[in-house]
Parts: sequence; C-alpha cells; structure tokens
Amino acid sequence: MHSTNRRAESATKEGGVVDDRHSRRAPRARSRKAALATFALAGALAAALSAGCAGDSGKTAVELDPSNPTTITVWDYYNGAQQASFDSLVSEFNSTVGKEKGIYVKSKTQGSVAELEKAVADSAAGEVGADEMPDVFSSYADTAYNVQQQGKLVDLTDYFTPDELSNYVPDYLDEGRFDGDSSLYLLPVAKSTEVTMLDETDWEPFAQATGATIDDLATQEGIAVTAKRYYEYTDALTPDTPGDGKAFYGRDSLSNYFIIGMKQMGVELLAPDADGKAQVNADKDKVRRLWDNYYVPFVSGYFDAKGKFRSDDMKTGDIICYTGSTASAAYFPDQVVDDDGTHQVDYRILMPPTFEGGSAVAPQQGAGMAVAKSDEQHEYASCEFLKWFTEKQNNLRFATAASYLPVRTDANSVEELDGAIQNENLSVNPKTRDCIAMTMESFDGVELYSTKSFDNAYAARKALDHSLDDKATADKAAVQAAVAAGQSRDEALEPYVGDAAFEQWYASFCHQLQAATEGTE
Repeated sequence: MHSTNRRAESATKEGGVVDDRHSRRAPRARSRKAALATFALAGALAAALSAGCAGDSGKTAVELDPSNPTTITVWDYYNGAQQASFDSLVSEFNSTVGKEKGIYVKSKTQGSVAELEKAVADSAAGEVGADEMPDVFSSYADTAYNVQQQGKLVDLTDYFTPDELSNYVPDYLDEGRFDGDSSLYLLPVAKSTEVTMLDETDWEPFAQATGATIDDLATQEGIAVTAKRYYEYTDALTPDTPGDGKAFYGRDSLSNYFIIGMKQMGVELLAPDADGKAQVNADKDKVRRLWDNYYVPFVSGYFDAKGKFRSDDMKTGDIICYTGSTASAAYFPDQVVDDDGTHQVDYRILMPPTFEGGSAVAPQQGAGMAVAKSDEQHEYASCEFLKWFTEKQNNLRFATAASYLPVRTDANSVEELDGAIQNENLSVNPKTRDCIAMTMESFDGVELYSTKSFDNAYAARKALDHSLDDKATADKAAVQAAVAAGQSRDEALEPYVGDAAFEQWYASFCHQLQAATEGTE
C-alpha cells in the first residue's frame, strides 16, 4: 500500500462534499490518539458496568407501536455519494431496527447548505409558506445555536445516557453544548479538518530545478516564498513571454485562514462571552502577517482562485497546491487539462501549514444533527434513529462515503477505517482513504479548534470569507490591467502591497468584522 504521497491501491469510490466551517479545541495534556484510546476504553467500561442498570435513553423508553410506526422527517443538505450513503442507511434502518421498534424515517435533501439553513430558519420563525419543522435536521453549530436560542431544540441528554454519550469524541460533543453546561443540542455525525493537497507530478521538475522541498510547505511563510519561486520558475520557461509565470497555491476557506491563523499565533480572533456576544481580537501585527502571506502573494500572481473550489483550479493547472477540507480529497484530479494538453498527475497529502513560530492548530468542522422539539414520541424516535446511525460500523460507513472522519472514539483509527472498507466492501476513493488515514495518524501533533457559538456567527464568518478575498481578487485584476497597459509589474504592484494599502484595508476589516458580530452590518 502506498503512503499518502501516492495513490493507494485499495478500494475506489467517488464522493466527498466540501461544506465545512467550524472547528473545536482538542485536549493538549496528552496525545490525541492516546486520549481517543482512553475515551474508548472508558466508554466500554462504563457500558459494561451499567449493563442491566441503565435504560435505552436518558428518559424511560417510550412505547412505540410497530404496527403503527412513528414517522420522523429528516432534512439534510447531502448530495452525491454522501446522499447515496445516507439514503442506504435510512433504508436499512427502516427495514430492520426501525421496523422492529415502530419508527419510520423519511429523509429529504434541501439542496445546498445555504438552502437547508434558510428552510430551517423559515420553519423555526413560522414564516408564511414555510414547511413545518422537521424532527431532525443537519446543522452547523451557528444555525443550531440560533434555533436553540428560540427554545426549539431538544436537549439530547434527555434521551442519551452518559454511557451512550461516552462513545463520542468529547471535543466533538462540546461543539453542541451551547449553554456552558452538560446540555447537548447538536449530535456529531461526521467531522473533517483541513489538509494540503499537492500535484506531485508538476512539483517534481520544479523542485529538482530550484531545490524546493516538501518541508518548505509546512509554514504559511514557506508556502508564500515557494509560490514566488514557482512563479519565477514557470515565467523563465517562456523567455519570449515575460511576466507569464503561473500561480502555485490557493485555499478554499479564508475564514479558516483567519480564525486558525490567529489561533496558531496565540490569539482567539472571535471570543464569545457568557451572553453569546463575540469579542473581536484583531491584533494588528498578527493580522499583518495574514495579509503578507495571502493578499500580497495573491495580487502578485503567486496565489490564485478561479473556480468554485481550489480543486477545480487544480484540474486546469492554474495552481498545483491548495489547502482545503479533507472532504475535498476525492475531487483532486487524476489528470490536468491546460493550455499544453492533458497529462496524468499523482498526489501528495500534507498537513495544513502553520505560521512560523506558532502552534500546530487545524480546524475541526462538519455538520451535526439536531432534534426539534415536538412531542415525546417523535423526540424519542428521532434519538433512537440517531443512536443507530452513529453506531460504530454505521458511522464508519457514512463517514468514509462522505470523505469525513468518524465521530466515535472506537472508530478513529486507521485499523478501523481499513477494516470497515474491507469488511463492508466499501467503494472508497484511494485519495479519500489516504487523506482520512493521514489525518488520523497526525492527531498526536495537532490541536483541533473551533470558535464557540455566538450571536451572528454566520455573518462574522462571511465577513472573514470576503473582506480580504474580495479585495485581493479585485486588486489582482487591477494589477493585471495596469501591466497590460504598459506598466512594469513592480510599478503596477506598488499601490497595493505597501503599508498604506494595509492600513486602509485593516481599518475597513475591523469595522466590517465588528459590525458583523454586532448584527449591524
């Protein structure tokens, strides 16, 4: 079997969905793999000790009638392989456990994440024409938090015992604890983080010619320097056409870049207080490092972003390296189609970069499932389905199909991953398998992090996604236009990369982010 820098010769599959936004802190006192092993053992012991003493849930089991099953509705945003896997599991539940218990699950995709969020928000607000609230819905923490603040979500600890919850990775559960206590409003079902994907085929001649190394890609600063070298290297390949160098790198999520980058440098950019209001900590010197290592290389032509996702830009050869969700691995191309024709490419998977001198921090992200308040019968049935859906083997089946990490402590190992692929005869894209496996093996050295839920969190992330990215895109176009009009590259870049340009943007950025967190944008 190849390592993560080659195509694994295991199973194959198409799938994976890029959707991620949030992440959560992981324990630092001991290694994450050791912690997961400890949690798994503790969960098994707790379950054994409580056998015959605990009920099926936090409440007394609700009597359901198999001859007249309780129907629960589930809204999701899944598509492709993720939707197929979910539908298959729902069908299996309905024909087995659901049939025995008197529960029938009816699932409905709402399309995209944004469409699902709007449908949930409209239902919760009782908008005219909106559908009734579903019994269960996929949700990111900010959406679930908003619905919970309206008093419309079930506290899952009413239906899950402590023993049952001990099977889940504790940090994943923490993302659904909105009240600062043990109550739980969002159950994790699959998680992801970020990785760096490299087109190794096009990297190798560049590395041989310039002495660039994989280690250079371990830091944000190293990527920026390498991207400049790559631009100059590709520019030199066509001496009769100066200034036509190629971009090297891109990234999918600018909000992750800001939140995780600041955390790597020791600052929590958005720090919620006890009232759910976020304090903005935009330290100027550290934000300047973010600017210098994204905006400046971008307007200089060393970074790029043309397609919807950076994996799209890899397919056309516009970049050869990007940082994105682990869920994007399946979309990494097998071949590149550019102006020179079509050629096959190999891949290498790396951990995401850190800032020099900073901590190894990466995002924890991925939607969970929330249960809407209704009546005890539907709430109980909903939770029984979620318990089954997140059982070890079912969780592995769904997570791998979706290019995600499982959420159970006893499922987070390469051995369990490969066992599920083989025993369940799962069709898994080699890139997906390698990406998940490398992430699992790297748990020891990385702190997973997410901001806690707060009012207007979605608006704050939108501000982070667009403030620098929109400016970089517009200014890059202006630089290109100036060069086309006869200016040198240095002359064209000068108004955009100096101190004055940063100061002007920084003031606007702070205002935008503060307004977003306050809901006054």
